[in-house]
Amino acid sequence: MFRFLRKKRSFFTDEENHTIVKSIRHAERKTSGEVRVYVESRCSWVDAIDRAAEIFFSLKMDKTEQRNGVLVYVAIKDRQLAVFGDEGIHQKVGHEYWNKVVDEMLGSFNANNYAEGISNCVIQIGEALTKYFPFDRDTDKNELPDEIVFGR
Repeated sequence: MFRFLRKKRSFFTDEENHTIVKSIRHAERKTSGEVRVYVESRCSWVDAIDRAAEIFFSLKMDKTEQRNGVLVYVAIKDRQLAVFGDEGIHQKVGHEYWNKVVDEMLGSFNANNYAEGISNCVIQIGEALTKYFPFDRDTDKNELPDEIVFGR
């Protein structure tokens, strides 16, 4: 009856949530690039990369000035994940880089260290963004929120 009043289930502890957000802020500190993390329970009937692309565009991550946004997507219960980078960063790093980042994240996930895997992934992405899109004090601004986005 009062379903709408129920507290939304949390995927992470407060400490894990803080660690991931801190990793996002750290990753973006030296780059004009943007990193977002989206976590939901299920990714049913859709390939994880297709779902990540859908979310990427719905969050308007393709609107960054240099097209250098990256989405880390995780469906916890379905044990699916993907990393989706906009055309600016994708042209610089290519498919091999994304596959490597995902493989390393999977290693942590297989040990049930989801928050650690996401944090490490975000830090790695930040290093690539820093290399290709270094921070410019005069022109750069944080274009997208740093908080984790939680889906269904």
